[in-house]
Amino acid sequence: MSNHKALEMFGRSGNPTLSDATFSEAALNRGGAADQFDTMTLEGTVNKTGILLLLVVVAGSWTWNLFFQTNNTSSVMPLMLVGGIGGFIAALITLFKKHWSPITAPIYALAQGLFLGGISAIYEAQFQGIVIQAIGLTLGILSSLLFLYKTGIVKPTENFRLMVTSATMGIGLLYLVSMVMNMFGASIGFIHSNGLMGIGFSLFVVAIAALNLVLDFDFIEQGSEQNAPKYMEWFGAFSLMVTLIWLYLEMLRLLAKLRSR
Repeated sequence: MSNHKALEMFGRSGNPTLSDATFSEAALNRGGAADQFDTMTLEGTVNKTGILLLLVVVAGSWTWNLFFQTNNTSSVMPLMLVGGIGGFIAALITLFKKHWSPITAPIYALAQGLFLGGISAIYEAQFQGIVIQAIGLTLGILSSLLFLYKTGIVKPTENFRLMVTSATMGIGLLYLVSMVMNMFGASIGFIHSNGLMGIGFSLFVVAIAALNLVLDFDFIEQGSEQNAPKYMEWFGAFSLMVTLIWLYLEMLRLLAKLRSR
């Protein structure tokens, strides 16, 4: 598959939850004349993102506290499994039923919170202070890239989109191959290694995850300018959460590799 074909599949953003037709299709599905009360806005999307973040924190606090009350990984594993599978299902539903996103996006956030709270607690038990570092770095990257995007210092040009989209697809394919290999008792060593190659790989993945935020900002801004329907604020917030959660998990992985050396 050529890089231009890959870019066509992913659209303006490397985030697979967003495509070129997302907002235009939503606007057509709404029908009728749009007004300021039933159209997507940047402010509304930001508010919805804040709500989803709060839901992640609330759900995550449950599995976090449960782990440290029991000091037993098995106590949170069922909830993490429910959260991981439930979040995946909610994400798929949101992708194919975007007008359901006011319901499915919060469900996704709650489910992912259960998973993130458990995995964060496990990392924290091994490396004290790693979670607050990962959160701080993730929010710092989010703020920095938003500033760079709004000031025009970083611009999502066609070549920029092509590079980020191709790299994102490559990372996803590599992780998929790694998962299949793990099922047969094999692995791609450098993905989990704390050596220089493993750390370099994690730095690369963190960078690509961060750059996806720029494409998400641009895509959502375009959606608000095209007067997408109001429910697309939830879908835009959901899409940002997908990238933020990916960035946070990769940041945890990178810090764990650095701390274990």
